[in-house]
Amino acid sequence: MPHIARVAPGGLVYHVLNRANGRRRLFKKDDDFLAFEEVLALAHERLPIRILDWVMMSDHWHMVLWPERDGELTGFFRWLTPTHVPPRRGRVSIAGRGHLYQGRFKSFPIQDDGHLLTALRYVERNPLRANLVKRAEEWRWGSCFARQHRGHALAPLLSPWPIDCPRGWLELVNQPQTAAEEKVVVTSIERSRPLGSQQWVQRTAEKLHLQQSFRLRGRPPGWRKRYQLSTIHCHLPSATARWTCWR
Repeated sequence: MPHIARVAPGGLVYHVLNRANGRRRLFKKDDDFLAFEEVLALAHERLPIRILDWVMMSDHWHMVLWPERDGELTGFFRWLTPTHVPPRRGRVSIAGRGHLYQGRFKSFPIQDDGHLLTALRYVERNPLRANLVKRAEEWRWGSCFARQHRGHALAPLLSPWPIDCPRGWLELVNQPQTAAEEKVVVTSIERSRPLGSQQWVQRTAEKLHLQQSFRLRGRPPGWRKRYQLSTIHCHLPSATARWTCWR
């Protein structure tokens, strides 16, 4: 199927992520993480964009960004991803195993209110959910660590949020999110669906032509029975044919 043109107007906040192809690992050792950080810094120098949050995991990464202009988000990742691929291929032999990434990056807009805080917590809590650290700020490969260490090379990339950061944010991040909070973020990730209030989501989906993100995947319930009935109907002789036979 042809790709649908990505619409990413400026002024909205976006959750962006990409994952390794074939369940491979993007980052196996510290040098791999450091190489991606270098590419991220170069991308920001070449195409400045407001970065609010990020985290790198072994087989994927998340970022939260706030572009100012239309097309800024797409341009940034259109440069970042292919620039990261050649050096990564050079360090790990993946010949004959296809592309490094699953495909184009995923993204969805977030309403700049409490829903944004939910998404930011979700991103920063990734290492905690994976039981890689005891506290989020201990994970070296994310903005939570960089924010606590102002001498970090990527700390200057962090931009102020469009909403106030709650007091005691770090402790809030280290507290588990509810199942409902995680579910809304996961659903948005899986469906590329806007994250926000119902009215805001509907309005944003119409504006960005994302109505398909609300369609149920797979066949609708009861499809098999309807298919069997339609097949039987198609094989029945027509009323005209039956009348001719009986006559």
